[in-house]
Amino acid sequence: MPSLEELAERLFRAEKTREGIDPLTTHIPSLTPEEAYQIQLINIRRKVDQGDRIVGKKIGLTSKAMQQLLGVNEPDYGHLLHTMEIKAGDRVPWEKLLQPKVEGEIAFILKKTLKGPGLTHLDVINAVDRVVPAIEIVDSRIRDWNIRLPDTIADNASSGLFLLGKEAIPLQDIDVTEIGMALYVNDTLVNTGTGAAALGNPLYSVAWLANFLGRFDIPLKAGEVVLSGALSAAVDVRPGDKVNVEFSGWETLSVQF
Repeated sequence: MPSLEELAERLFRAEKTREGIDPLTTHIPSLTPEEAYQIQLINIRRKVDQGDRIVGKKIGLTSKAMQQLLGVNEPDYGHLLHTMEIKAGDRVPWEKLLQPKVEGEIAFILKKTLKGPGLTHLDVINAVDRVVPAIEIVDSRIRDWNIRLPDTIADNASSGLFLLGKEAIPLQDIDVTEIGMALYVNDTLVNTGTGAAALGNPLYSVAWLANFLGRFDIPLKAGEVVLSGALSAAVDVRPGDKVNVEFSGWETLSVQF
């Protein structure tokens, strides 16, 4: 039976070679979420040791549909690294991706450190500096997205790349639950969603994360970015696709693959 270090190496190598691998749970059916987070951290530490830098966190599995699909009742999380961020107008580096999908999200940038347990969305409100629209490009090193919960957790919550908007809004000036989102691929409307799709309120997502990390004495630090969860189902993309994500009364973000 492979060790956690060996499983981490398989994911690391899959990302470098862009060759998908079998689910980790194929090799260890009993792999637990706790062990999967250890695998995730092995690779995050490896990347940081090689010069990468943690700039925030991403929250996944915030929709009831995805939770039911994977048989869980709470979200998961991954790390955002500075090499994962792309800028508006940049070409999406397809050579870094395997089987990407696109999501529209709401991102929070913190001005105060949040550390659970026992936090509520009111604590999050007091800690948020500003809110920006975001695109997350999720990806999986597991072949054909054939994942169970431990597989996606180990794979840094199926993270890929992310883009932050420029039109920051103070939290007190916006109701994040009512933000509407429309996602277009090559000018064709593919899906829509609202802020309430993320656990009923994106602020609840951030509170969940701060409390979850508090179990391990890990804070959400001032200055970090938190991607709070998809506002609709993820959309498959191919080389050459252009994706526009419109946020009602706010900013439209675009990425070119």
